[in-house]
Amino acid sequence: MKRALLVDDKEENLSYLSALLSTRGFGSETAFHGVEALAKARQSPPDIVISDLLMPVMDGYTLLRQWKSDVQLTRIPFIIYTATYTEPSDQKLALNLGADAFILKPAEPELFFAKIRELLAGMRNRTSARPSDQAGSEVTLLREYSQTLIHKLEEKCLQLEKANQALRMRMVEEREISDQVVRALGEEVDRALMFEEIVGSSIQLKKVLSAVAKVAPTETTVLITGESGTGKELIARAIHKRSQRSNRPLVCVNCAALTPSLIASELFGHEKGAFTGAEQRRLGRFELASGGTIFLDEIGDLSSEIQIALLRVLQERQFERVGGNTPIPADVRVVAATSRDLHAAMTAGTFRADLFYRLNVFPVAVPSLRDRREDIPVLLEYFICRYTSRMRKTIVKIEERSLDLMRCYSWPGNIRELQNVVERSVVLCDGDTFLVDEHWLSPDLLQQVELPLVKGVEQLEIRTIEEALKQSGGRIAGPSGAAIRLGIPPSTLESKLRAMKINKYKFKTN
Repeated sequence: MKRALLVDDKEENLSYLSALLSTRGFGSETAFHGVEALAKARQSPPDIVISDLLMPVMDGYTLLRQWKSDVQLTRIPFIIYTATYTEPSDQKLALNLGADAFILKPAEPELFFAKIRELLAGMRNRTSARPSDQAGSEVTLLREYSQTLIHKLEEKCLQLEKANQALRMRMVEEREISDQVVRALGEEVDRALMFEEIVGSSIQLKKVLSAVAKVAPTETTVLITGESGTGKELIARAIHKRSQRSNRPLVCVNCAALTPSLIASELFGHEKGAFTGAEQRRLGRFELASGGTIFLDEIGDLSSEIQIALLRVLQERQFERVGGNTPIPADVRVVAATSRDLHAAMTAGTFRADLFYRLNVFPVAVPSLRDRREDIPVLLEYFICRYTSRMRKTIVKIEERSLDLMRCYSWPGNIRELQNVVERSVVLCDGDTFLVDEHWLSPDLLQQVELPLVKGVEQLEIRTIEEALKQSGGRIAGPSGAAIRLGIPPSTLESKLRAMKINKYKFKTN
């Protein structure tokens, strides 16, 4: 069986040639560049070599020169098979360097094999010396070889420059699309101002999380209500994370942050030329969220025109880009949130009743922080741990007066305000004790909860925890641990023990 050595930097070209040669009884060996081809040929010389020209490491011209200068290989027929170099001078140079044939891709198979048979048949009459009228002087060949390569490199540079220009234009468009995706995936939300988990063990919070666990696996539209800073977006993320769409995007939109003139484009996208400044097509948030969840925060701030458009999307499950007329399917789950009283807005005529009932399929009311004050010590410890780690500080205890002040405060900004106060306090803290400046907390709001009542609640909680520890023999975790008896996670109980200075070891049983 005759064997051919195929040299090309593209695997698909090598596969095609190998398959083509096999139909005529040829075996084949492949190489991706000239250096590899020479090594294989010197180890096991082929019957014929078929080489491309433009390759990395060693190109076809260099391979041809070294092939023909090798005593062991020079009599083996060498075919240049290329689509890169197509000028007459290229063929002339290849033949002058000793190529036995110059064939352009894609060649007619019959003509291709006819040339191979011709070269193999005449191999017996070949001599190792190159004819003087073909070869010319070595200096002339090298000069011609260099000039051809320079010419081709100049041509290639021009081609690359044109390609780069096209690529730059494409990159501008792709960058814009990428920016849209980044913004859609939550650019509006500053991660540094949000805690990563929903922290707390109050009855009010447990009710919310129980509702989330039930509605999350469904496709039901959810409306989350609650004051600013209560963590409505965290609830939305929890719903998405536990849904069947969790492997698709969660696209967050702060409706209050978008100008009325641009919100339609942001939500539904626009076509190129739809309005002044629309220089290219833009994907809207609904399109970016396809297959996933779209979270519409501050839904109560939408204008009446956008409310109508959103109602249509919820009813018909499709939308059109601004300036377009092609319906686009809206394969998204909608989770909305608001800090406004939508019932009052409907009475005032600023929010559509039909849109409200489309959104309010499954309401989730997030309690304010003053309605779950028992979570304040746990949240406080969580944020202290977070910011001390970030700022490389060590805080081991909380001043009792500061804890009382924070329990009594009404927290109009809710968890976000608590977080800001903790961060500010950690920045200013010089020792190992957490202190809060009472001037940061409004005196008027401190009067809403009487300190004796807080103390009484704390004492009741301490007695309850101590009783659970007594029954469990001082064990925290496990089936018979105090945490199970109290219905809270072991980590939460440990936090409470440290905050309330309860010694669990005195309840240990032998």
